[in-house]
Amino acid sequence: MKNKNYLALAVFTLALTFGVAQEDQEQGKSNIQQYTPSKLIGKGQLDVKWFNNLYTQTESTFTDGKEPRQTFFTSSLEAYTGVGENKRWNLGVILEFRSNVINDRNALDVFKFDGEDTSARSGLTSIAPSVKFVPFTAVNNFSIQSSFFIPLVDNETENGVFLDQKGYTWQNRFFYDYTFPGDKWQLFSELNSELHFGDKEESFANNSLSLTPGLFLSYFPTSKFTVLALAQHSQRLDLGNDFSQDFTAVGGGAKYQLTKALNLELLYTNFVRGNNTGLGETFNLGLRGIF
Repeated sequence: MKNKNYLALAVFTLALTFGVAQEDQEQGKSNIQQYTPSKLIGKGQLDVKWFNNLYTQTESTFTDGKEPRQTFFTSSLEAYTGVGENKRWNLGVILEFRSNVINDRNALDVFKFDGEDTSARSGLTSIAPSVKFVPFTAVNNFSIQSSFFIPLVDNETENGVFLDQKGYTWQNRFFYDYTFPGDKWQLFSELNSELHFGDKEESFANNSLSLTPGLFLSYFPTSKFTVLALAQHSQRLDLGNDFSQDFTAVGGGAKYQLTKALNLELLYTNFVRGNNTGLGETFNLGLRGIF
């Protein structure tokens, strides 16, 4: 747990080095500029995000050369509402649905949702009550999202098909963003920590701690459109389950403000290295509305 504390302190130190908080209600800014994950909504507002991640692989660090394709689709629905004054507290819930296929099936077969097939599984896999908060009033672009994921799966793997972890996860995500003078460039950073616990025999991830720092650099040609580059690293620390893992991914994407309330996000990432992991790629589509 010491690693988690050191990294959290590093994120906070980074926030302070950039000075005091930015004002989040500057005239002329769109939601994709104002409401990064670091920023919270106000009392009575509603923030809804539907994010879809398709990961597919034909390589891994477990073997050499090509492997039969495996594809894992995750669809997450997040909803938050602002409570209290000064945009310091948001309460919400997260739902996760998954559809996975193996045995060299086409990547798009995850959308067939043919869970009766021995090479596929799908279903609602977890639910998480969640809270976002700004810990320091002087730094309103540094925030924390804390969520507790409750598994809804009976078995992690059936007929060789993995669906989702059968274990509880306490997730804490530390967010910070900085907009450079001129409003054309924005740096967003995240540290995601996930403590997995439960019966060691029921999940490969139980009794481990995952730490995933990430950096996202965005350029805004206009206030309603941005392109971005990203880099992430994930490290799973063994806390008694005899399994460690790490990987590094890089990628890019774009966001566009469709309406005053709704924006669209497209992302691509490639797993460029790792240990005890797949070496695949992800295709991501998200829709977010702030009302």
